[in-house]
Amino acid sequence: MKQTTLSTSFTLSGKGLHTGRQLTAEFCPAPDNHGYKIQRMDLENAPIIDCLADFVVSTNRGTVLGRGDVTVSTVEHAMAALYASGVDNCLIKVNGPELPILDGSAQPFINAIAAVGTVEQKDDKEYYVVKHKIEVADEPSGSKIMILPDDEFSVEVKVNFHSPVLANQYASMEHVSAFATQIAPARTFVFVHEIEPLLSAGLIKGGDLDNAIVIYDRPMDAERLRQIAGIVGVECPTLSSYGYINPSPLQFENEPARHKLLDVVGDIALIGRPLKGKIIATKPGHGINTRLAKDIRRDIKRQEVQAPVYDPNKEPLMDNNEIRKYLPHRYPFLLVDKIIEKGSQYIVGVKNVTTNEPFFMGHFPQEPVMPGVLMVEAMAQTGGLLVLSTVDEPERYSTYFMKIDNVKFRQKVVPGDTLLFHVSFLTEMRRGCAVMKGLAFVGEKIVCECEFMAQIIKNK
Repeated sequence: MKQTTLSTSFTLSGKGLHTGRQLTAEFCPAPDNHGYKIQRMDLENAPIIDCLADFVVSTNRGTVLGRGDVTVSTVEHAMAALYASGVDNCLIKVNGPELPILDGSAQPFINAIAAVGTVEQKDDKEYYVVKHKIEVADEPSGSKIMILPDDEFSVEVKVNFHSPVLANQYASMEHVSAFATQIAPARTFVFVHEIEPLLSAGLIKGGDLDNAIVIYDRPMDAERLRQIAGIVGVECPTLSSYGYINPSPLQFENEPARHKLLDVVGDIALIGRPLKGKIIATKPGHGINTRLAKDIRRDIKRQEVQAPVYDPNKEPLMDNNEIRKYLPHRYPFLLVDKIIEKGSQYIVGVKNVTTNEPFFMGHFPQEPVMPGVLMVEAMAQTGGLLVLSTVDEPERYSTYFMKIDNVKFRQKVVPGDTLLFHVSFLTEMRRGCAVMKGLAFVGEKIVCECEFMAQIIKNK
């Protein structure tokens, strides 16, 4: 799938939940591989913060991103809406230290994105594929969040606030397509007994009954209730029993749990890539959500390209017979067995290394090791198939090596290994020449990498 961005800009205005200031955020299209970024237009030189978990500086009643002295808070609802809408690249220009809270949900963002639409870009989406269980837990609070391998992105959330009003609740999203109608409308919430401490901490100055669900679940005398209402600037409600004090009814019976799920999506969006995996969260919050996102970011930075997922039961895109139609190589020099994945900018090939390979007779008889130069050749053959896919009648062309750079051998390859080659374009094709980056994997480990230039020439 291709990356996407907004087809045109849109603007949303409203007050900030924590500052109470009137804010305007402009959501703008952005180029391929830009990701999400927020620009503080109210500050000198209009500094930009990358919307990545690496830059989370606080998670007190919202996710706060920061770089140096520059911060922007309450980003999670916008991030969730962009992520769930499939938008990969967006620049958000805001004239203050937080994004507007609007109605306390992600619905206004979702509606605005749907109204302007999205456009497909040139480069392929790059997913983070969960291949084993990843878990983060906080024993004192009982919070836990884990991700399990899955073919799609899905989320389950369980909450328990030990409250007579909000006890056990559960929410799930089996597919991201359900976000717009089933999750986005869920509003943020706060308990009455939390309001005074939050105000004392300089937070929720813009909170009111129009942008948050307010829950009354502990006895409070009328005078204290009047004081809180006066600070918040709303008419003091008459409360005869525990419950939700908003004049508007709940969107869903389990709206708080759905909002917690919304927050999980917004915080996970900070890994910088769409994710394939199933998230199961128990008593989640921004702190533990972003801890998990930071763990994933560390894994992404440790290895620029994830090892390709190889399912030997899946039908290949090209088997050996198909490959032989395009490559002139033959035994003992055809070093690609099949192609299992291909996009416009990359290709994935497979080489099963057996003890019967002819080069093992001399390299080395007592300790068979695949020659590094043959791994590079195998990547070049895989890259040749990528280059040939860009021309009509590829069987009438041949691919030739022109240059090899930055070759690294990280681990030996021996009989029984399955090599996976991930080869991608580094530059645009020019005059029949392509510069590519090749990575060879055994399991999850990179065993070889290199950069090379190849040229395609029409056969005489």
